[in-house]
Amino acid sequence: MDSKPEADNRPEPKVGKAKIKEDAQGDSHVVPSPADIARFYKENPQTEAVAQVDRVAAQSNFETATADELISSKTSPEQFPGTDYEDADYDLPTGSSPFVDGRKINIDEELFPRPKITVPAGSDQNDKPQAVSKDSKTATRDANDKTGAKESSKETGGAQAKTASTKPSTNSDKEAPAKKKANAQSAAVSAGHAQTDGPEDLSKISPSTLREAPGIDKLAQAGPLGQDKPLPKGRFGDRELSWMQFNQRVLEQAEDERLPILERAWFTTIFSSNLDEFYMVRVAGLKRRIAAGIARTAASGLTPRQVLDLVTERAQVLCARQAGFVQNTLLGELEEVGIKLRRWDDLAPEQQDFLHGYFRRLIFPILTPLAVDPSHPFPYISGLSVNLAVVVRNPLTGKQHFARVKIPESLPRLICVEQAIDQVSPEDAIDTNGEATFITLEDVIGPHLDHLFPGMEILEHHVFRVTRNEDLEVEEDDAENLLTAMEQELLRRRFGPAVRLEVAKGISRPVLDFLVAKLEIGMEDVFSLPEPIDLRCLNELHELDLPELKYQKFVPATAAGLAEVESATPTDIFAMIRSHDVLLHHPYDSFSTSVQHFVTYAARDPKVRSLKQTLYRTSSDSPIVSALIEAAQNGKQVLAIVEIKARFDEDANISWARKLERAGVHVVYGMVGLKTHCKLSMVVREESDGLRRYCHVGTGNYHPKTARGYEDLGLLTCDREVAQDLTRLFNQLSGYAPRTSFHRLLVAPRSIRPGIIERIEREVENHRQGLPAYIGIKVNSLVDEAVTDALYRASQAGVPIDIVVRGICTIRSGVRGLSENIRVRSILGRFLEHSRIYAFENAGQPEVWIGSADLMHRNLDRRVEALIRIKDPNMTATLMDLVKLEASPEVSSWHLRRDGTWRRHVDAKDGSPLMDIQEYLINKANSRMKGR
Repeated sequence: MDSKPEADNRPEPKVGKAKIKEDAQGDSHVVPSPADIARFYKENPQTEAVAQVDRVAAQSNFETATADELISSKTSPEQFPGTDYEDADYDLPTGSSPFVDGRKINIDEELFPRPKITVPAGSDQNDKPQAVSKDSKTATRDANDKTGAKESSKETGGAQAKTASTKPSTNSDKEAPAKKKANAQSAAVSAGHAQTDGPEDLSKISPSTLREAPGIDKLAQAGPLGQDKPLPKGRFGDRELSWMQFNQRVLEQAEDERLPILERAWFTTIFSSNLDEFYMVRVAGLKRRIAAGIARTAASGLTPRQVLDLVTERAQVLCARQAGFVQNTLLGELEEVGIKLRRWDDLAPEQQDFLHGYFRRLIFPILTPLAVDPSHPFPYISGLSVNLAVVVRNPLTGKQHFARVKIPESLPRLICVEQAIDQVSPEDAIDTNGEATFITLEDVIGPHLDHLFPGMEILEHHVFRVTRNEDLEVEEDDAENLLTAMEQELLRRRFGPAVRLEVAKGISRPVLDFLVAKLEIGMEDVFSLPEPIDLRCLNELHELDLPELKYQKFVPATAAGLAEVESATPTDIFAMIRSHDVLLHHPYDSFSTSVQHFVTYAARDPKVRSLKQTLYRTSSDSPIVSALIEAAQNGKQVLAIVEIKARFDEDANISWARKLERAGVHVVYGMVGLKTHCKLSMVVREESDGLRRYCHVGTGNYHPKTARGYEDLGLLTCDREVAQDLTRLFNQLSGYAPRTSFHRLLVAPRSIRPGIIERIEREVENHRQGLPAYIGIKVNSLVDEAVTDALYRASQAGVPIDIVVRGICTIRSGVRGLSENIRVRSILGRFLEHSRIYAFENAGQPEVWIGSADLMHRNLDRRVEALIRIKDPNMTATLMDLVKLEASPEVSSWHLRRDGTWRRHVDAKDGSPLMDIQEYLINKANSRMKGR
């Protein structure tokens, strides 16, 4: 059991003086002094504001070590008894939901030699900070001074002004009873937090384990740190390696024997899809920086080359682990329930005969063989397509030739043999009758290659797949028309350089060498895998009508605050919102009867005068977009902020933008240089007492399909301050309003980072004065160094901190003297945890924010994001309790350990299963429906 942290007699941190200023509305707020800001940047050199100009990260000293030593995949046997994903987000397909047994995964050493990774010791040249231009620093800091810090402090009001100006009290016998009680409560919270998951003795960590977390040994040697001392090097994990750990957690979900078998197949496809996007964007970016000669270290202390080497080896190991799981476990368990995946040679002769006819009727007409010779150059291989590399020989000349056959994407990748025998269209639903046999499309094409190359001898054929750099680069300042520039860039993206080559095991060396040479790719980026490669094809099994092999069906309920309008007249939803704010928690609260209902019926309400909407990602048949078109056709003024730079949704969003424009909608593409990622909707309605504005602010996209599989939050309100804030923000997005200020919003890129840091420091001050203090954060990713450092300082001061993060997390938890009061959890399950919550105890008057922003550089500096403060005390308590519950030891989750690794906790000490938070919330929603 972890021990309670020792008493700390460190001097309290210095707090700069702040002045109180009253704004035009008469609200008082704290404005940081120049000394505060200067101190902040001096103590936090890793802030993204400075990093955008020239971030300098000090390197840690390392010994030469193999990548296995630097990043291992150790999991204790008791963790999984019996058996051992801007941008690339882990996208969980609609409606869906691996254990390490200590086995050693062998990688083909001939094709994939295991590199020795040498991390050079820091030299004088590396240790010296590189110069940052004075003008750039000044401009960046001035921007934060004049905008972000001022706006973010507005919400604090007089209460914080009082806190900031009050001197820390001393614990004397004359202390007031109320003060003593608050002090005791705060101490109890802090102590309980530390006992739940406190730090272990760093001296007991082995040297090889220390290497997994660059610089962690330096932290152990440093001992307790005073807040007046600089924070140690090595306190940041690496972003890319942390993402690999996240995708490993996805794979562990697939390996979990307690999940329904088709859900395990589904998680297998998610792992593959995640890795595809990671290579298309993040690995491609690393390769681009290396090619450009950019060797500057990241905050983790690793250079791009070191990160790429580690990521490459880790990807090889995880892909081998996934392949082993599929071949040795998943396919066998699928066969036990009647779902068989077969190779051509395993089929009975009569089955092959039926597939001969299937090939001639449905496959052969759409195949296009492409030869390679002096008159036929090597064909362009589209990214993520599955292909056959074919070697043929001319019997007349004896010459061998290479040809490529692309597996058509217009047909299902898995062919149901029984369906082919019955001559059922592949587009029809598969009726398994308790049993179904499948074969991959390429495995049917292979034996029929003689139809494509008549008169030639088929010597060999092999399956391969290419991943390309598909990141977009648009110079928005130089683009006269952003829409046209994006369309041109999408065409260019198709021809991005190759970054990964997947080949079927058994490929001949000459063919492999030929592909590697033509694709201009290194052997370290070749993945040799058993067939079928591209395991995304397993998602087709999840579409089978076999509910007993999936999660139990869940039908979302109408939110409690809207239950009375589920089948009422369109205007009733506005009456409900007028009577009270409505907090939505999807998918437990129905999206269709709340947000979709709000927008759709506003388009038809004759009293509605205008609609304003942001669109980042939406469905191909989006009812939200249809409602905006209908509203414009009904004579209402409609504004749509369409983000056409939403990664991998660019084509769809450009198409929607064109349709909206043709319907008369005012379409705007946001602000130059920034992605519009905030989730906002506003309806202006004429009522008896004048115009009233109804608003929705959320954490998730206006996407009805993903709303059934993503966990998100939203607020429906007609609060005047919120309405004024959204009006100003929409005007800022569609026009020119650089000096806009807000009441209940924090808006990036100006005020979210300083606003969050300010509230973290307020908790430190409250804790120092013996007042209740607590920080709870739930995000998709935590990378930002400035916020991380503020959390470290809060932990050093004794503030208990809970962080629930789904994906990337570069903070270290449980390090003595640095982060022993920080507890980090990760939850993956049936639904994708997508909401963002920022909760602060605020001396017994809790303050909670929700919105679209994660704690990443892209969210805080390169996107328009919005957080809204929840005003209703009951809603605030609900969200505060949600974060605390998800971080508690009673809930099944992954725990971040001090060495930077994650360990899954699914069972209590007595062997009973821990709470599945998603099942708990599903049961609550079902109980609510039954009680109506």
